[in-house]
Amino acid sequence: MRRPAAVERRFASRDELLEQAAEASRAGLRTRQERIVAGARPILHSAVAASLAWLVATEVIGHEQPFFAPISAVITLGLTVGQRRRRAIELAIGVSVGIAIADALVAAIGTGAWQIGVVVALAMAAAALVGGGSLLASQAAASAVLVATLQPPEGGFDFDRAVDALTGAGVALVVSSLLLPINPLRLVGEAAAPVLDRLVAALGQIATALTTRRPATADEALLAVARVDGAHDHLVVTLEAAGEAARLSPQRRRSLGGVDRYAVAAGELGRAIENVRALARGAVRAASLDDTIPPEAVQAVQELAACAEALEEYLEGGDAEPARAAAIRAAALANSVLESTANLSAVHIVGQIRLTAVDLLRATGLERDRAQAAVRGA
Repeated sequence: MRRPAAVERRFASRDELLEQAAEASRAGLRTRQERIVAGARPILHSAVAASLAWLVATEVIGHEQPFFAPISAVITLGLTVGQRRRRAIELAIGVSVGIAIADALVAAIGTGAWQIGVVVALAMAAAALVGGGSLLASQAAASAVLVATLQPPEGGFDFDRAVDALTGAGVALVVSSLLLPINPLRLVGEAAAPVLDRLVAALGQIATALTTRRPATADEALLAVARVDGAHDHLVVTLEAAGEAARLSPQRRRSLGGVDRYAVAAGELGRAIENVRALARGAVRAASLDDTIPPEAVQAVQELAACAEALEEYLEGGDAEPARAAAIRAAALANSVLESTANLSAVHIVGQIRLTAVDLLRATGLERDRAQAAVRGA
């Protein structure tokens, strides 16, 4: 017997909701798995460094309860896997300074509410006096609180816990630089991918805005370019960390050439982003004036997107020719527009396409003179 149409729709809706719930569950599981994979190296670093710090402090230095050695190792490693070594060293100094001052003060004035305030204030002041920034001051304060509350000194003042903190920080730096060094190329590759992906998306949005001539779409294109900025800033910071990792680790020194390739590309991509931003503004202007943009200009923007997409393969050690060919095709299409129109909006857009093509060619390692000549002669 056939069910009524209303019942059929109800069952269909139920099945759709169940499928959506199942897909959300699968997506959540994938996300958790990706987080575990991404965190595997930091977890391994922290586990090894904490164990080694305790071992060195107990067996080599001879301290019975080196509480601050593994703590300092774990805290220091929180910075070394992706931030500069200088900040990690600053953190290690902050831990040691805070512990030493807290030990001396607590031994002299005891513990209590006002004593904690005094200890924290003096630890932060000492951190500032030695030239540390906010990171060092806050870590010195945290270490002082631990000493004043959890493990106040017994039997007078000594430097044992400050030595433990330095031991843990030193072990952490050794583990991150020598025993389990990060892969600089993987680090910068993961940072460069969002830049290129967002740049491709922004160029695609600009092409759509030029085709539809809708002001709202053009405004969305301008916002899409703005989203590239944060990813590019992260890439620049990551490049510094990757360069330090490659220089400090003998196992990773061979990757310096690859890191330099990313560094050159990052500089040119910064210029390309600014020119794409001007290109998006040109799309906004054309849409507001309802100017018709020749289809060749739209195709040229799409070729720029293809070039940015191909750049990722080049940066990973592949051939630069696909990216260069796409940039030259974009320039050729843009040049053909100049021969067929005097529309000011189109001329502005063509100029930005040509400038962006030069930037992207330079990102593939081409010298400026050759890149400019290739765009002019395309």
